[in-house]
Amino acid sequence: MFLLSFMVLLILILISVAFYVLLERKVLGYIQARSGPSKVGYMGILQPFSDAIKLFSSESYYLYFGNLTIYYLMPLLGLLISLNLWCLYPLSFNFLSFPLGLLFFIACSSFMGMEFCYLDDFLIHLYSLLGGKLQLLQSFSYESWKFKKLNLFFFKGINLMKFFYSQQLNWFLIMGYPLFLILFACVLAETNRSPFDFSEGESELVSGVNTENSSFNFSVIFLSGYTNMIFMSLILVMIFFGGDFFSLIFFLKVMFMNFIFIWIRGSFPRFRYDKLMMICWKIYLPVALPYFFFFLNVMILIYLASFFLVS
Repeated sequence: MFLLSFMVLLILILISVAFYVLLERKVLGYIQARSGPSKVGYMGILQPFSDAIKLFSSESYYLYFGNLTIYYLMPLLGLLISLNLWCLYPLSFNFLSFPLGLLFFIACSSFMGMEFCYLDDFLIHLYSLLGGKLQLLQSFSYESWKFKKLNLFFFKGINLMKFFYSQQLNWFLIMGYPLFLILFACVLAETNRSPFDFSEGESELVSGVNTENSSFNFSVIFLSGYTNMIFMSLILVMIFFGGDFFSLIFFLKVMFMNFIFIWIRGSFPRFRYDKLMMICWKIYLPVALPYFFFFLNVMILIYLASFFLVS
């Protein structure tokens, strides 16, 4: 039952990635005063499937001095990590309610982007190597955002289902709005989205980590990136906006969060790399620290009060 339900979920995720890419191209087209995809199928609705057939059927090549095993293994590892995160999604057996849900999410998200670093080291290519090193530095610097996630432990522990039950009256966004803004910006940096897409957006890197990846490899990297974006949107909505996981309102919130990713890509220019690091260490971390100690002291007071009341 678990394998069948999870396989159905994975198929639906891949289909949702296809239509999310279509939505992104449409929205970016309207932002740039053009129509976007409109030729393949009715209003371009079959364009993602046409692109998928073209990508998977095109010729795949690799560098002569590169490592063929690592070349194919690392993108698959990145996709596997992205799909593993979806074990937290509530299915018929309610797998989301296992007690270490938030801890599992933090552990898996720590590996996001690491596959590119190993892949670019074994490809032995200048542009890919520079892009991989930028991704590595960005990922290590934004590991501090895992510390900001520790603030979420003091909301309702590490069981993700408790976030749902605790927000039936009030959203956590009301008392944690600065924390939400910080986490949203860190999600943009962690998923390598504009305006923080330095590993592939700099003009001197050509396409960065994707320079020597084509056909199957590029498709897998593409799928893992957009899968991470959709899941991160779901986590942000679940933690800060609440809602029933099987209601239409909840999915509308997730769709709006995904739309914000696209909106930001079409509206904001790319940051400088030094400003990205400065924001992380000099702004986000000092703002998140008071929240951490505040929630820690509140939980200590609650436990002390309950101890004295019981005794």
